[in-house]
Amino acid sequence: MKKIMNDPKHLLNELLEGFVYTHDHLVSRLEGTNVIHRNYRNNGKVALVSGGGSGHEPSHSGFVGKGMLAAAVPGEVFTSPTPDQVFEAIKIADQGAGVLLIVKNYSGDIMNFDMAKDLAELEEITVEYIVVDDDISIEDTGSVGNRGVAGTVLVHKIVGAAAENGMSLLDLKRVGENVVKNLATIGVSLSAATVPEVGKPGFQLAEDELEYGVGIHGEAGYRREKIKSSYEIAEELVTQLKKHFNWSKGERYGVFVNGLGATPLMEQYVFMNDVRKLLAQDDLQIDYTKVGSYMTAIDMAGVSLTLLKIEDDEWISALNEPVDTPTLF
Repeated sequence: MKKIMNDPKHLLNELLEGFVYTHDHLVSRLEGTNVIHRNYRNNGKVALVSGGGSGHEPSHSGFVGKGMLAAAVPGEVFTSPTPDQVFEAIKIADQGAGVLLIVKNYSGDIMNFDMAKDLAELEEITVEYIVVDDDISIEDTGSVGNRGVAGTVLVHKIVGAAAENGMSLLDLKRVGENVVKNLATIGVSLSAATVPEVGKPGFQLAEDELEYGVGIHGEAGYRREKIKSSYEIAEELVTQLKKHFNWSKGERYGVFVNGLGATPLMEQYVFMNDVRKLLAQDDLQIDYTKVGSYMTAIDMAGVSLTLLKIEDDEWISALNEPVDTPTLF
């Protein structure tokens, strides 16, 4: 294993120290916690809080700032943050109008964020939450359901813009849940992630293999096969998304190609170009596009493809709204 790091046990702390040092004009770390919160205060408006295991950078701390998250709670690598850490994030984020939690659909995240919600309500902080379950790679994965993956960032952006514009807590929850219903993601991996404390890849793919549907923590996908061209990979992922949406000519979509950590932008743009060609064959109207590594899996090679069916023009406006965050989106 080759990593630029010190003791793996101190990785999260050192990551956060470096992050805050770099972006101290935008964010701070709440003393004694792993909570990253924004310096900007939007008094009287709803605050958004998200988080999850580390290893997905720039998610979620990179999206803390004006127009997106009020606070983020990173846990240890691929491990949910504890309820007490989430509770501290809720308290520092709250500006008097309540807090909306944006939670990826994993059992640990659901349990710990829900416990934190209960703790906050004991202190008379009004809290609601949205669960993002956009991964269609393996439908109904386990008892929790579909995993939450890259589409979570689109939820942060759309709901974050609405919060900045003063929307109420319950209306934000409604908007967020509607976005989630129209969101679907599917990915492909060319190589596995290596968790620093483990020291070896989470699974093995031969040099000439890929796997469709691998999760952002290295969860198993739905099929392995010999390596394909970018266009052939795009055909597979677009076919699965077409089955999910059952789209018709003229429908409006946003397209988000996300790198999983070790895939250069050069390859991501090639892949987006192939997706463009395939969607054009069905005469879809593409109103928004985004390419970049925003929800990663440490050093996994691969991409995910997210489509958002546009049901509200305000979503496009929100996706294009400028933000002031460490990672611009």
